[in-house]
Amino acid sequence: MFVLSLSTVDECEIITQMSKDAFSSDVLVGGEPNQGPSNYDSLSWHLIMQKQNRLYSFKADNVVVGAAVLFNCNTVLIVGRIFINPIHYKKGYGQELMSQIEHLFPNAKLIKLETPTWNIRTNQFYKKCGFTEVNSNIENVLYEKRLK
Repeated sequence: MFVLSLSTVDECEIITQMSKDAFSSDVLVGGEPNQGPSNYDSLSWHLIMQKQNRLYSFKADNVVVGAAVLFNCNTVLIVGRIFINPIHYKKGYGQELMSQIEHLFPNAKLIKLETPTWNIRTNQFYKKCGFTEVNSNIENVLYEKRLK
């Protein structure tokens, strides 16, 4: 059983380590070592996101297997980042996390996110989840998904 919910302070250390592991694995898909998104390896940043009710824990059978940083702007939801513990890659957890995000915010009409241009894995993943590329530059690709 999967559940996406606001994270607790007690989960922040686990989430921070998971973020480090997930974004460190990007070297396998074109990334540079230790160059994840800003503050990806910062416990204090994750604690701030938790305090601001923007950090969400994604659990499978009551165990944290991933997380998301989400910014709810009424009818627009901005996905700041999502990540899954690399030991759970290729199990469908990422798609389930995106589905849970959509259901957790029923008032959202549009979801926006961006990902690095070089990251083959995430660009394919977002397209598989129904996102459409709306803009890109040398560094990032902007995706959107309209909801009903």
